[in-house]
Amino acid sequence: MEAWTRDAALALTAVSTALALAACGQGGQSPSGGGNAPEIGLLLPDATTARWETQDRPLLEKKIRELCHECTVEHANAKGDVAVQQEQMDSLITKRVSAIVLVAVDARSLGTAVRKADNAHIPVIAYDRLAEGPISGYVSFDGQEVGRLQGTALLQAMGTRGHTPQIVMMNGDPSDPNAVAFKQGALSVLSGKVRIGESYDTLQWRAETANTNMSGAISALGVDHIDGVYAANDGLAAGSIAALKANKVHPLPPVTGQDAELAAVRRIIAGDQYMTVYKSFKPEASAGGAMAVAAARGQSLARFATGKVTPRDGRTVPAVLLTPVSVTAANVEDTLVKEGVYTTRQICTPQLGDACRKAGLT
Repeated sequence: MEAWTRDAALALTAVSTALALAACGQGGQSPSGGGNAPEIGLLLPDATTARWETQDRPLLEKKIRELCHECTVEHANAKGDVAVQQEQMDSLITKRVSAIVLVAVDARSLGTAVRKADNAHIPVIAYDRLAEGPISGYVSFDGQEVGRLQGTALLQAMGTRGHTPQIVMMNGDPSDPNAVAFKQGALSVLSGKVRIGESYDTLQWRAETANTNMSGAISALGVDHIDGVYAANDGLAAGSIAALKANKVHPLPPVTGQDAELAAVRRIIAGDQYMTVYKSFKPEASAGGAMAVAAARGQSLARFATGKVTPRDGRTVPAVLLTPVSVTAANVEDTLVKEGVYTTRQICTPQLGDACRKAGLT
């Protein structure tokens, strides 16, 4: 937790310093021309992952308005449809917005739209997912580290056995570069230490697809032959756990997750899910909002960078990369509660009273 706090503080300090410098320069003008107030597009990928609308959107909009009182934000959600998001990008380009914050449904497919924006002199900030094309900046967490945390936690939860443990891998959408990084990070820890009984890529990160796939894995492997489940995020964990319960798998094998959704935290306290990965949305949104405002004002983003990334086109792009944290029942209080993500009252429903007391949540 101390490492995450230090890294987040450094990232926020860099962003804050950059903003102070930017305030000394010329601002308030849109790079697309004219003296109108900057308009920033915010394009989210889906409504199936709770974080986008409940966490990232309000935090990004708040940060943008804090830094730029005259800025307006135009938000749209593609609801998992690549074609819809391409149309949303085209609409923002036609309106000549000042900058776009993009969480791509499909990084490769959106590359053409990103190039259109660049040709129209509209900077695109890739948020959380590294979109292809000439992006101007990138804000996210270390995806491979997320996978390493998940893989490490899964090994710890399964413990020492008289046989090589067999797991099911419920990976994310392969069109999402983050999902690829999560899988790579997890395999870097798990390879040679587990047997992968079944492995699935889950289009659009749908929990119902994970549910169906887990039922198939149980049929293929047998009720008693699944020692652990690598689920790339909390939605896939929920679908997997529901299938395990429906097929009367008992005791439940340890299941990983990501995003620290409230329902997942409750499952962790109840003992149904072993862990999740907490990615603090506040520093991510703060950096994303700051980059968007600077880009809308035609200012350099290099000063914000805590690192760099290299997309497929070989360019170097300034990036803010933050450090994720592994959360289990043992450290919910010291991470999520202490950071103000959730209160003990929010987590501890009446049904979880005993489990919460056992976890030290009172």
